[in-house]
Amino acid sequence: MTHRIASIPGDGIGVDVTIETRRVLDAAADKYGFSLEWTEFDWSCERYAKTGAMMPEDGVEQLSGFDGILLGAVGFPGVADHVSLWGLLIPLRRAFQQYVNLRPVRLLPGTSSVLAGRKADELEMVIVRENSEGEYSEIGGRHNAGRPDEFVLQESVFTRVGVERIIRYAFELARTRSQHVTSATKSNGLIHSMPYWDEIFAEVAGQYPDVRAEQCHVDALAARMVQAPDRLDVVVASNLFGDILSDLAAAITGGLGMAPSGNINPSGEFPSMFEAVHGSAPDIAGQGIANPVAQILAAAMLLEHLGETVAAQAIRASVDEVLTAGETLTPDLGGTATTTALGTAVAASLR
Repeated sequence: MTHRIASIPGDGIGVDVTIETRRVLDAAADKYGFSLEWTEFDWSCERYAKTGAMMPEDGVEQLSGFDGILLGAVGFPGVADHVSLWGLLIPLRRAFQQYVNLRPVRLLPGTSSVLAGRKADELEMVIVRENSEGEYSEIGGRHNAGRPDEFVLQESVFTRVGVERIIRYAFELARTRSQHVTSATKSNGLIHSMPYWDEIFAEVAGQYPDVRAEQCHVDALAARMVQAPDRLDVVVASNLFGDILSDLAAAITGGLGMAPSGNINPSGEFPSMFEAVHGSAPDIAGQGIANPVAQILAAAMLLEHLGETVAAQAIRASVDEVLTAGETLTPDLGGTATTTALGTAVAASLR
């Protein structure tokens, strides 16, 4: 079987880690009897500097026929973050109805947590983040610019369809795991959006009597993630809360360099997109020291989404094997290996 994959390496170390990730994916394809047909796109801040656009006007149409998208990190000095984000990542998420941002985190072998005394089985959870609406809305504006009464408005959008489907996704996922869902809320401070979220969470929870459901204010939930991470498994959250909590979860399980994510269109009507959680780190780009693990694990999520579950599991096992051996680690993991050496080691383990 052939899978058509669009590769958008992006900026900075996104380019470096995507090269190694493709090496690993090609090794998996060779071993497990499927083919990957790659098409690379140069959509990036470098392109923006040259053309004034992160991607061409027909970018969505160009990607629509692919089975999946592998995205590198995006962002570079000289291009404002909101320009790069709203010029590429967010338009693709919304055009392809990738309303689930799935961020699994776990303490990988050979790595340590910043939380003293915590074992791997206590540091494994998944954040289910709403990915298409919520606090990340374009509605609003800046008014009376330059005057003493200048002000800005930033509106949030919570629809019944959007809230219900992400919460339902979390409950369905929990049925395959520990049957426990925690909802991030802030209904004591946000008078309209979060009480609405809580109401729908309670409605959906009533349809899953086999799944333990609880809600927790996001500040208290952040504290629990640090103090008692073993009490969490599936966490469902709005766009902003999920973004923040998933970065915190990654930080306590080895760092952003180890955390993958998927922008999922559950229906399969449109391609889903997979990426590392970390940024483009322009200060170390091109030096050959970036850690490719997060992007490799994101690629495993891509294969799993495409139905290549055995190959996906094999990639995760190979990453674990290399990290456990401890002989080929990049500087952020305490080693001296290059990006290429670590990617090559994972591919070799896979073979």
